Amino acid sequence: MPVVVVESPAKAKTINKYLGSDYVVLASYGHVRDLPAKNGSVDPDNDFDMSWEVASDSKKHVKAIADALAKDNALILATDPDREGEAISWHLEETLRKRKSIKKDTPVSRVVFNAITKSAVTEAMKNPRQVDGPLVEAYLARRALDYLVGFNLSPVLWRKLPGARSAGRVQSVCLRLIVEREMEIEAFRAREYWTVKAVLQTPGGQTYEARLTVLGGDKLDKFSIENQAAADLAVKAIETRDLHVASVEAKPGSRNPSPPFMTSTLQQEASRKFGMGARQTMSNAQRLYEAGHITYMRTDGIDMAPEAVTAARDAIKDRYGSEYVPKSPRIYKNKAKNAQEAHECIRPTEMAMDAAALRITDPDQRKLYDLIWKRTLASQMEAARLERTTVEIASKDGQVGLRATGQVMLFDGFMKIYEEGRDDAVVDEDDKRLPQISQGEAAKKDSVTPEQHFTQPPPRYTEATLVKRMEELGIGRPSTYASIVTTIQDREYVRKDGNRLFPEDKGRLVTAFLTNYFQRYIEYDFTADLEGQLDDVSAGERDYKEVLSRFWKDFSAAIAETADLRIGEVLDKINEVLEPHLFPAKEDGSDPRLCPHCGAGRLSMRTARSGGAFIGCSNYPDCKYTRAFGPPSEDGEDLSGIPPEGKELGLDAGDKIFAFKGRFGPYVQRGEVTEDNKKPPRQSIPKEWPPEEVDLPQALKLLSLPRQIGEHPEDGIMVWANIGRYGPYIKHAPSTSDRGGTNANLESIDEVFTVGMNRAVQLLAEKVASRGARRGVAKILRAVGEHPDGGAIDIMEGKYGPYVKWEKVNATLPKDSDVEQVTIEQALELINEKAAKKGTRRKAAPKKATTKATTAKKPAAKKPAAKKTTAKKPAAKKKPAAKSAAKDTDTDGDVIE
Repeated sequence: MPVVVVESPAKAKTINKYLGSDYVVLASYGHVRDLPAKNGSVDPDNDFDMSWEVASDSKKHVKAIADALAKDNALILATDPDREGEAISWHLEETLRKRKSIKKDTPVSRVVFNAITKSAVTEAMKNPRQVDGPLVEAYLARRALDYLVGFNLSPVLWRKLPGARSAGRVQSVCLRLIVEREMEIEAFRAREYWTVKAVLQTPGGQTYEARLTVLGGDKLDKFSIENQAAADLAVKAIETRDLHVASVEAKPGSRNPSPPFMTSTLQQEASRKFGMGARQTMSNAQRLYEAGHITYMRTDGIDMAPEAVTAARDAIKDRYGSEYVPKSPRIYKNKAKNAQEAHECIRPTEMAMDAAALRITDPDQRKLYDLIWKRTLASQMEAARLERTTVEIASKDGQVGLRATGQVMLFDGFMKIYEEGRDDAVVDEDDKRLPQISQGEAAKKDSVTPEQHFTQPPPRYTEATLVKRMEELGIGRPSTYASIVTTIQDREYVRKDGNRLFPEDKGRLVTAFLTNYFQRYIEYDFTADLEGQLDDVSAGERDYKEVLSRFWKDFSAAIAETADLRIGEVLDKINEVLEPHLFPAKEDGSDPRLCPHCGAGRLSMRTARSGGAFIGCSNYPDCKYTRAFGPPSEDGEDLSGIPPEGKELGLDAGDKIFAFKGRFGPYVQRGEVTEDNKKPPRQSIPKEWPPEEVDLPQALKLLSLPRQIGEHPEDGIMVWANIGRYGPYIKHAPSTSDRGGTNANLESIDEVFTVGMNRAVQLLAEKVASRGARRGVAKILRAVGEHPDGGAIDIMEGKYGPYVKWEKVNATLPKDSDVEQVTIEQALELINEKAAKKGTRRKAAPKKATTKATTAKKPAAKKPAAKKTTAKKPAAKKKPAAKSAAKDTDTDGDVIE
């Protein structure tokens, strides 16, 4: 029996149902190999040689496929029908050949199908081919470019711009779009203008609305009426004149349906209609595809297979009648430049089946399928027929003219089931209905109303409009849109508020740096041209190593030029670029960069030893004024309400008690810093307490922490109450610094000072019980891969959300991260950041070196080594990861590190 390999278990299950017992269908669980996250994985000096490594969590999947091939000597690669799917097939074949699981007589073929239906799958099996070389080379080029940018540009950011996390080839350009839009909004100055409308009445008593278009015999433009005085004169001119209908013109019109969905338009419409993010949309579409409900969902094509067009026309006729079916099928031209990467549009596999008929249970999948089904049918329906009417109203002397517009729907056509959404609501006066109006009749005035307006700034991007803009500029491709938009949010360069994207100050910082020192590489034209070259590679029209060589020559030179950059020089440049944002002009015309505390120093962006940026005074250390990085508050002062030199709250036992503001928030302190007391007792002020309202009794309560509740009745070990990084809690351990013991959350800050032993024992028992219950479930959510220095990298289930674990380093994943989408590069980046903060990484290396040296020289030292190996044995508990890995994953999407 041939062994058929697809990406996901859900897809394998569906295909196995169609192929039956004559085939063995297995899942690769996405890519089986990737570039190790370390220098040298792409070697520009060795003809861009790429070193690939089988991920630790993929080894068992490769072994399963190899074991199956030992019994059934035939391999059919049936991964997705795009560049990424081609690459997965290539990686798998190369890996199996390296393992010698593919013998000389093993037939290997590649099949593709655009929909997981019985007819599509069985037809594909009749038409096998080999892995498409140019498509694989296009993948290699993209992967190498993303690696070279990520591993060479990100370290420059870390060295020259503390607090920045990383930069990527395409996401940096995407971030620039959002930052520049925000700068446009901030620079925008509204302009006032007025319009005048009149409610008029027909002789029959019906009313309609008309807008002033002519005044004093002159045609008005948008800004002709600039202020209220001019608007009042216009109102008076209408009110003092008799009006009549000068003309009535009715013109037939029509509206044609939108083409069926491709990837970008599906993401845009799902965002408009349902508020779905790009990743959420693609995840739901992936499930629908794997269930056999829709065709492949990563495509830049809008054409539809002839048999699908026929099925759509039949479904329209059956449901809505023959009058809704046009005489000839609608043909939509595919705009994709690269035919090899263009597929059919996104459409239902069964045109006659709506969401109700398919009984889709997941609400989001049901909504998305309904959207795709309606859009597909609408694209093959008759146009909507309208009658547009324009009524011109005038005064007898010709000094005043008004216009009323409206339309009548004669036949709804495709609008019976679907109408495309709009990114921003626009009032369309043509949509209004008008009463029966005849030329020459009098137009009696019911009311005349002036309306004030102001020009509006350009709207902030939504995920939908951002994808649309990227598509217009030629940046990114169908498989990358979702991951690009998600990455800049995961790295906290951008935040999503409502449905709009706002750049964070960190994102502005990165964009300012790249714009000044790597401008060419975040230019829209440059990025679009590079995308075009990669399309040429996949079409077999260009050598991918030639593309890499040309890019690397200039890019490596640009990297080298930054070597001598001083941090001070970089900060001065960024201060200059971000000055309008960080130091906005004051209404009184005074210098916005003058220190509000000392009145002599100048404010500028500065960096902290611990990383990150803040605004400080140039007179430091004489003046210790600081504020958070970003624009000042409305009154220009720090919102903490605490002056830079601190605030004395009173005396306790001979010690002065102070409140200070630090870079990490406000805190209280007992005593002053002296030579003998360099680290006086301190405690952070909780977020729930307004810093400016903290008084001496509250400060003393905070400084009394941690509070001893008493010895636990069961074991005599102390129970403490304290306020930590994640809020109030109790701890059952010999001391609060003990890393062991049991912690349990408290509901409020006040409870820290009041909780008694009975309540504490109850909370601790509940925590122990819940922890025991969780032990029955696999704590490893996903195995990511092998660390370059050895040891597995896993994503673990944590109390405060998933986190990345390598040896003793635990790094929290960014909010809203998709566990299944975290790459080895992203995991290493988080680990390195955390290790750098704790110094873990520096300590780990010598330890290993010592162990190796000892093992080599003294055989007796092997005992500790064996002990260490035994200690690591529990890593075998990764078995539960197989369950986790069995979750269906969206395996496509370029890595954009």
